Amino acid sequence: MAQGCLKCLKYTMCVANFLCFVCGVAVLSLGVYLMVTFKIASLTPSLASLNIPSMLLISGIIITCVSFLGFLGALKENRCLLLTFFLVLFILMLVELTAACLMLIYENTIAEIVAKDLRDGLDQARNQTSGPASKSDWDVVQQMFECCGVINYTDWQNNVPHSCCKGGCSLENPDYFKTGCLEKMKQWFEDNFLNTGISVILLCIIEVLAMCFAMTLFCHISRSGLGYKL
Repeated sequence: MAQGCLKCLKYTMCVANFLCFVCGVAVLSLGVYLMVTFKIASLTPSLASLNIPSMLLISGIIITCVSFLGFLGALKENRCLLLTFFLVLFILMLVELTAACLMLIYENTIAEIVAKDLRDGLDQARNQTSGPASKSDWDVVQQMFECCGVINYTDWQNNVPHSCCKGGCSLENPDYFKTGCLEKMKQWFEDNFLNTGISVILLCIIEVLAMCFAMTLFCHISRSGLGYKL
C-alpha cells in the first residue's frame, strides 16, 4: 500500500513538473519573440534591463530549470536532484515572501521612487525615434490601462504616441486618454490587492506542497538504500 502511494506521488510530481516545464518553455519563447521583434524602451531607466520581454525571459528560465529538476529527480529517484529542487524552491519562496513584506513596509517610499523613475523613463522614450517597427513598454501600458503619460498626456509634450489615442487620432482634433498612467497603475494595484495576495498565498502553498513531495521521496529513497540512483 505504502509503495503504491509513493509511486503515485512520484508520477504526480513528474506530471506536475512536466506541465510546469511546458508552461515555462511557452513563457520563455514569448519573451524571446518580443525581445527579437520589438525595440523595447523600458518604463523605468534604473531597471532598464527588466522590461516586459526580459521579465518573461527570466521567469521562463526559472520555471523551466526548476521544473526540470523536479521532473528528472522524481523520475530517476535521484536524491541529489530532489534535494536541489527542494532547496531552490525554498530559496524562491523566501525571496517572494521577503519582497512582499518589503513592499508592504516601504509602500510610500517605493511609490515615490516609482513615480520619479517613470518620469525619467518617459523622458527617454519621448526623445527616442519612433517608427512602425518600434514598440515600447509605454505603448503596452498605455493601451492596457487606457492612460497617457505619467500625470497626463502633456508629459509627452509635442511627441504624443498613438497608444495615447482613444480611437483614431486626427491632427486637428486628437482624442487622448485624460488620466495619467501613475494614477491608473495605483488604482489597478488597489483593486487587485486581494487577488494579488491570494495568488502569492496559493503560489507559496504550491511550493510548500512540491517541497513536501520532494522531501517525502528523498526520505523514501534514503530508507530504501537506493543512494544516488541513476
